[in-house]
Amino acid sequence: MLQFSEAVIQVFCKAPQPGKVKTRLLPELNEFQAAKIHQQLAELTLAKIFQSELCDVQLWCTPDAIHEFFAECQNRYSLTLKTQSPGDLGFRMNHALTKGLQNYRQVVLIGTDCPSFVHSDFVTALSALKHGNDVVLAPTEDGGYSLIGLSAPVPELFSDINWGTSEVLAATKSKIIKQKLDYYELPLQWDIDYYEDYLRFLKTEKNLSAVL
Repeated sequence: MLQFSEAVIQVFCKAPQPGKVKTRLLPELNEFQAAKIHQQLAELTLAKIFQSELCDVQLWCTPDAIHEFFAECQNRYSLTLKTQSPGDLGFRMNHALTKGLQNYRQVVLIGTDCPSFVHSDFVTALSALKHGNDVVLAPTEDGGYSLIGLSAPVPELFSDINWGTSEVLAATKSKIIKQKLDYYELPLQWDIDYYEDYLRFLKTEKNLSAVL
């Protein structure tokens, strides 16, 4: 039985194509190593989500959902494959969350770049939404956020944001205050963007082998 039967977790994931993912790990790593790391992170994210039967899970894929890696994920886990819409990150996030809220009362959206998440973070996020919060965010050390959860569509949170900058979290929280939304904040997380982050990752995930 699902712990949160009226909720869904959406995972944004790019196909692990060399030269198309984790390019900021270059030149310390090559394109194929960077793609392998991206795949490792996606697998780790899904493994953490599925440590228990939390809720429905959707893997939102780009550029499409036909890459063999996505098929492997669907075979391994009980999840649904979706294709991300065109547009910038904000548009794609708002589209996925709005679609999710047509069928669920709570929707949590995450990426695959954040190895600091633990299973209980997802439980906490879903619980916060179930018990009346409008928005849940997991801030990251770089000034962004790695998780957002909603109990109703709020398209204003995804417009006029300088995505990929250190201003994302502050700008989003300012919009939350302006909209007078009930807000819950998860513990601070960290992403893998650069080679130094990858080295940090290896120290924390000792069961994973380096791609070097």
